[in-house]
Amino acid sequence: MFLIYFAIIIVMIASMWKIFTKAGKPGWAAIIPIYNIIVLLEIVGRPMWWILIYLVCAPIAAIIISLDLAKSFGKEIGFGIGLIILPIVFMPMLGFGSATYVGPSAAQNKPQA
Repeated sequence: MFLIYFAIIIVMIASMWKIFTKAGKPGWAAIIPIYNIIVLLEIVGRPMWWILIYLVCAPIAAIIISLDLAKSFGKEIGFGIGLIILPIVFMPMLGFGSATYVGPSAAQNKPQA
């Protein structure tokens, strides 16, 4: 059982590493707790104070960030739902697949003044 858990962790870290490098961020940030969330927030275009929302209400923040991550790589909402429900499948697809980073999706959704 431990080996399965360990393998899942390795796959998720490797996937995050690739996602970070595709977005122009340092891959090693994927292995640093809390900092990896900060880098993920930068990738999706959410402000830094979202780290507080993530720490207080992680499940809801993770859902929103997952949907933003899919959009940041040019994927549709269905892929974002996949990131929420089956991250062990969809994170490697995003990291090791042909998806390219198109920019922070949260910043794209802001109304223009």
